[in-house]
Formats: sequence, structure tokens, C-alpha cells
Amino acid sequence: MDDPSHLLQAANDFAHYPGMQNDDSAKDFLNRFPLSLIINALQTQFDVPGLENTVVACLERLFKTKFGASLIPQNMLFVQVGLQADSQAVRSLACKTVISLLENLHNDGKVAARLITDFNIYPLLLDSLIKGNEEVAAVAMDAIKKLATFPEGMEIIFPSGKGGGDTDLGVIASRCSSLGQVRVMALVVKLFSASRAAASTIYKLDLLKLLEAEIRNSNDTLVTLTVLELLYELAEVEHGTEFLSTSSLLQLLSSMISNNSAESILRSRAMMISGRLLSKKIIYSFIDEPCVKTVIMSIEGRLQSLETSDRDECETAIEALGHIGSCFQGATLLLSGSSPAARHVIDAAFDRQGPQGHGRQLAALHGLANISGETRSENNIILTSEAEENLRRLIYEAASRSTKLTPSGYRMISGLVTRPWCLMEICSKQDIINIVTNPSTETTKIGMEARYNCCKAIHKSLTLSSRVSTDPAFAGITAKLQEALGKGPYLIRKQHVEAQPIVMTAERF
Repeated sequence: MDDPSHLLQAANDFAHYPGMQNDDSAKDFLNRFPLSLIINALQTQFDVPGLENTVVACLERLFKTKFGASLIPQNMLFVQVGLQADSQAVRSLACKTVISLLENLHNDGKVAARLITDFNIYPLLLDSLIKGNEEVAAVAMDAIKKLATFPEGMEIIFPSGKGGGDTDLGVIASRCSSLGQVRVMALVVKLFSASRAAASTIYKLDLLKLLEAEIRNSNDTLVTLTVLELLYELAEVEHGTEFLSTSSLLQLLSSMISNNSAESILRSRAMMISGRLLSKKIIYSFIDEPCVKTVIMSIEGRLQSLETSDRDECETAIEALGHIGSCFQGATLLLSGSSPAARHVIDAAFDRQGPQGHGRQLAALHGLANISGETRSENNIILTSEAEENLRRLIYEAASRSTKLTPSGYRMISGLVTRPWCLMEICSKQDIINIVTNPSTETTKIGMEARYNCCKAIHKSLTLSSRVSTDPAFAGITAKLQEALGKGPYLIRKQHVEAQPIVMTAERF
């Protein structure tokens, strides 16, 4: 290695080869430059310009091949040393090498766990997570999540499902910096989403309390916002809904929404997370009705106290109510009582405030579509008699106060048209039928599909309604809808006949 230029050139070619590197190319490269020589160069030739980055990139591609990954167990000392290196590039490589090892040994968890344990890899991954730069921390987190995908790896992360020790995530979070705490909480969320078993263990160890404590603290707006983003990620984990619902997170979110002194962006995120959680049908099996009503009341309270200048927060509140209304239980609660919370969504859907109010009205139209059942299965579209009566009453009241006398929004019509009273209103408005059946109305893919689905919903409801289908006044509507459905959802462009020159024999004079 007196002259590392040959290795540098070969490693650069291997790292930047445009195609896939396979086992044959990996073997050929290692026949020329043994792995021990490459590792030695990485450890001793760090003063050679460009060598470290080139060799790191080369080894990364090498260990992604099956042959290269098979060599990792014999070189775990390199991984161990790499995880403690001052170089962030080398640390990142070491974390990625652990991932390659685990992927290669995914069918032999016991061997992988023994290697991780014998070389003390897991504590070093945690150290890289907390102290590494952004890239190293992200790769270390991916490696730990990969470790959690098999039982032996879970035992390393959570020995016997118990806390305590140097690798206890709760203890580590209490000792590290603010940035380190956020990274530990992010790891908790990643592990929570990995499997139901991991979520159950995290819940039993009270690790969700880390997030709750940070929300209660709320001294640092940026940190609190980051934690709320982690909660938003948790809300999307289907298998974790029951664990989240039995914690005090919903109560904390409700308190944050009602806190007038909190930052607007924090309240907005709290509303969106609450909406996402309460949009899931399963959560109503684990929480009681008063808890849901408390969240709805906190969002409604913000809408009642908001001024016209708080457009963004107002849109978020409307959107959050729309999410809650996407499931049967949520929609029923939104439409219950003498002054239902859904009135805010319905009033905004019929309100015309010009360009400034467009976002609020659009959020309301989508929200009302959810509440009316556009996203629910056929058996769950129609709500309780009280909720249905309130829905009809609120829509007619809003329409009577608005210059916008008819509803708009394909999704909203698709949901409402399953009700006979709305079907009658829609079919009596020729301008709505013309818009819905005209294939040239929309020019975007999402708009075309929404228009087509709306057309299909009206046609289906019309077919099932004997009252409307037998009315001579609506005789032509069914045929018009059938014709529109036959054309499909997408724009049928008319063929324009261009002027063509006519070639004729020249006239003789």
C-alpha cells in the first residue's frame, strides 16, 4: 500500500459502476484487493485525499451483494471499531454494514443476535444514534429497527421485556441533550411501528411517557412540534391505535388545542393528530364517548374563538372535524345534540368568502364528504335517525342563509346523494347534472375520477329510488347518466380535422 492510487481508482470504479454489482463482480474485486487490505487502508491511509469517501462508498456497495454480506460475520471487529470512529462517514458505513448483516441473516436470528451481542454492537448503535450527525443517526435508527424485526433482536433491545441497564431508552433519554432526547423518542416511534409485539413492549415499559412528558413541558416550541410530528406518525400505525387510546395522549392533545397561550402551529398539529386518531373505527372500542366529545368540544371551541385572520388554524380545525367524521361513530357524535359540531363544517361548505376563503371552503367540502359517508362502506353510510335529521336540517339552514343555493364538490355530492331528500334536490338541478355528466368539465386525473365517481353515485341512488326513478320529470336523467358512465372517467378529446391541401392536376390555359 505504498501507492494507494490503484486501490483508489478501482474502488472508485466499483462504487460508481452504473449497473448492479453482483457476486461475481464482488469476488473479482476482492481477488485484486482483499478485504483486509481495504479495511487497513481505510484505517491507515486517511490522509490520502478522497480515499476515505471512495473506499466507504465502495464497501457500502460491496456489502450489499450477497457474497460481500457473507464476509461481514468474519469482520465484526471492523464494524465494532467503525461504530466508534471519529469519521461520520465511517460510522455511517458501519451502521449500514449492520443492516446488510441482518438482512443476510434474516432466516437465522440466533446467529445474528450472537454476533450483535458478542461485539457489543447494540450499545454502539445507540451511541451513534445520539451523538452522530443527522445521516449517521438516521442509519443507526434503521439498523436498530431492522434488529427489532426478529425475536432475538427484540430481546437485545428489551431484555426480557424489562427496562433498566445501560441500554434503557428511558434512562438514556433522561441523560442526553435535547437533540438526543428527540432522537430517542423518534426511535421509540420507529420501534412502535415495527410490529404489534414491539408496540406492546413499548407500552408496557411506559416509553410513550417520554412523548407525553415533552408535550406537557412545551418550553421549546421546536422540540414540542417535533414530538407532535412523531405523534402524527404514531397515529398512522394501525396496530398501535389501542395502545395510544389507553394512554393520556388524547387528553393532552385536547388540552393543547384549548390552550389559548400556545403557539398556533402547535394547536393545529394537535388538532390534526386528534382527527387522525379519531378517524379510525377501532379506537372507539378502547375509549369512551366522553373522551371523544372532549376532543370535539376543544376543536369546536377554537373555531368559535378564531378570528378571520386565523385562516390556517381555522382550515385545520375544519379538516380535523372532517377526519373524525369519516368513521360512523365520529360522524354520529359530530351530528348529535341540539347544536351539533358538524354545523361548522356545513356552514363553511356553503360559505362564499372569495379567494381568501377558498382553502377553508375546500376543507369543509371534503370534511362534509367524509361526514356524509363518501369514504365509508355501504352499510355505514346512513347514520342514526337523530344524526340524519340534524344533517338534513343543517344543510337546508346553511343553504337558506347562503347565496350559494346548491352544494358543490363531487365527493360531497357522492356521499349525500344516498339520502332521498338530497337525491331529489340534485336531480331537480339540471345545471348540476350537466356538470357531472360532462367529460370535459375536469382536466386533471383526480378531478376526472371524482366527477365520474359522483356520476356513478347519483346513478346508483337513482336506480334504487323508486320515488325518483318513476317520476316523469326525471326520465331523461337516468339515460344521461348511463351515457356519461359509458364514456368512462377520463377526458375524451374530440378529433380536430385539420385543413388538408388538395393536390390537383394543374389547369391548362
